[in-house]
Amino acid sequence: MDMELIAEGFEFPEGPIALADGSVILTEIKGQRLTRIHPGGRRETVVETGGGPNGAALGPDGAIYITNNGGSFQWLDNAGMTIPGPTPPSHKGGMIQKYDPKTGVLSTLYDSCEGKRLVGPNDLVFDRHGGFWFTDHGCSTPEGRKFGALYYAKADGSHIARQRDHLISPNGVGLSPDEDVVYVADTQLGRLWAFDVAEPGVLKPPESFAPGRVVANLPGYQLLDSLAVEASGKVCVATIINGGITVFDPEGATEHHPFPDLIVTNICFGGADMREAWVTCSATGKLFKARWPRPGLKLNYNG
Repeated sequence: MDMELIAEGFEFPEGPIALADGSVILTEIKGQRLTRIHPGGRRETVVETGGGPNGAALGPDGAIYITNNGGSFQWLDNAGMTIPGPTPPSHKGGMIQKYDPKTGVLSTLYDSCEGKRLVGPNDLVFDRHGGFWFTDHGCSTPEGRKFGALYYAKADGSHIARQRDHLISPNGVGLSPDEDVVYVADTQLGRLWAFDVAEPGVLKPPESFAPGRVVANLPGYQLLDSLAVEASGKVCVATIINGGITVFDPEGATEHHPFPDLIVTNICFGGADMREAWVTCSATGKLFKARWPRPGLKLNYNG
């Protein structure tokens, strides 16, 4: 696959948003900011967020919505690579933030649901109705993990609902082209889940004991991160340890596209034909652009 290094020197980049003018906005989790990379390589800080900004997406009002984990990682250096470590004792929880580029105002939209504090919001995707699905990754503790969850929320701050609880480490989230399935990648399990949608913002009840349908489990020790969906319905999931993008067919078959980083964290699609793939390689702090073999699914809201 042809790939081009666009920029480097980021502090654990994630959450890329491909804009119509050819620029890309991404989060820097360790750097606690959103950064814009213009065509030609010029970069600018969009907003300092604090905490740990992870996923980012444009909403129906043109604002940028951010899943912020609240600083749920200590940062380790391993042979020059930046590695996310245990959750620090200072961590109190995360939040959903909203940044309005017109006014420059950054606000907290949600930090709890039904009286329970969000732990580590991770990734989000907007549906065609203007609401968004988001994952809470949970976090580590000295006694073990706090569970994660899958939520649905409205962009105006009026509604948030926990749709699946007690998930191990939910990370990437995306919608099928007809939006009748929510896909969630579980990091620690190396598993892609599929959750069937009953109506906008509501999942169908789970069958039997499983919280959802298993699309596939990766063999050996491979970890999954954030994702994007192709126009064909295939799900492209950033993969850690086996660094690259693993493409899951909804029927369970997989293919792997390697990228030069141990910790590949996210992918988004853009360009006139939706075949420009922007990939964040986080341990080395780099952003690549690749010519993808198939078009990506156009998101509901694009800049």
